[in-house]
Amino acid sequence: MNPKKLIVLGAVLCALPALQAQQAATVPVTIVVTDPSPNGGVGIPHAQIRIVPSFDLPPAKQTDDKGRVTVHLQPRDYALVVESLGFKPSVSHFHVMESEPRTVSVVLQVGRGGGVEVIPGGGLEVETAPSKYSLTLATDLYGVSATLSSAELRAMEHVNVTVHNPHTKGDESYSGVRLADLLARMGAPLGSDFHGGAVATYIVATGSDGYKAVLALGEADPGFHPGEVIVADTVDGKTLDVHNGPLKLIVTEDKRPARSVRNLISIELKSAR
Repeated sequence: MNPKKLIVLGAVLCALPALQAQQAATVPVTIVVTDPSPNGGVGIPHAQIRIVPSFDLPPAKQTDDKGRVTVHLQPRDYALVVESLGFKPSVSHFHVMESEPRTVSVVLQVGRGGGVEVIPGGGLEVETAPSKYSLTLATDLYGVSATLSSAELRAMEHVNVTVHNPHTKGDESYSGVRLADLLARMGAPLGSDFHGGAVATYIVATGSDGYKAVLALGEADPGFHPGEVIVADTVDGKTLDVHNGPLKLIVTEDKRPARSVRNLISIELKSAR
């Protein structure tokens, strides 16, 4: 073998242990986010977690249904930002030591304008979503845009739907405005007008946290597609809480609620043509 190639190969082989050690030099860190209720608090699900510096971590992570998330970090100092609707943001710092797994606990305080009620079992019930809100409707197809107030939305015809929640393993009854009725205000080609180029029209629903979901226009047209797509403002006869509301997109035909956009703030009508 060429002597130069042998030298390069030897350098690579010598570097491998160092690279492997560097890759392995991370420590599991479990972040636990709870509310300030008595007896240690209750875990807050889907809280937004940001760690700085993040290195190869995603820019944002979420806690699981029990308010926990585990990440693997290199030994050093970190800043931790935790946010959840209905609670004040938390900024803290922690240190990771080599080969020493650790747990970082964060207690979020109820945000301004919210209220809490201690319930049996030591949990907290956060005040429901605000009674005044709005929803933005926009389309770049016809240059139409509008903002509907909470009063206007509540005054529109409501329908009731029941969907299964795979997280709670129970059924939930939502009431809200058909998405088709909102799209009609933007001149969407529905009913007998849904043909030809209209088939390439789609909807982008956006939540206040930036989460987006896309539906084909045909999915929202009750004359074309089975099931219902609604913008809900109540569940089981109660106003949606701050975690889900004040508005939430509900798609009854989906087997998983991935497109059930909570904290819905805007509906956009676009074309793929």
